[in-house]
Amino acid sequence: MGMKKAKGKRPVYFDEPQLDKLLSAIVALTGEVSVLRERLDTVERLLATKEVISLAEIEAYQPEEPVAQAREQWRSEYIARVLGVLQEETVSE
Repeated sequence: MGMKKAKGKRPVYFDEPQLDKLLSAIVALTGEVSVLRERLDTVERLLATKEVISLAEIEAYQPEEPVAQAREQWRSEYIARVLGVLQEETVSE
């Protein structure tokens, strides 16, 4: 699987280009961790119902509404924790 490259210019948030690069890396890592956590949650839920699961079952899993809502809440809180410090900094400047 090849890496996807974003098209267009990278947004500018700070006067320092290195800080913008660092923020971009943090945002990318935050997204990856979120995706990995959802995938792990899927695997754990499937394994709770049977001992062996297939890749196809993981790929086809559709969370029921309560699970989807819990994941969305976790994601929102996670993003707020990770990016909240940066938001506080830029608001107070």
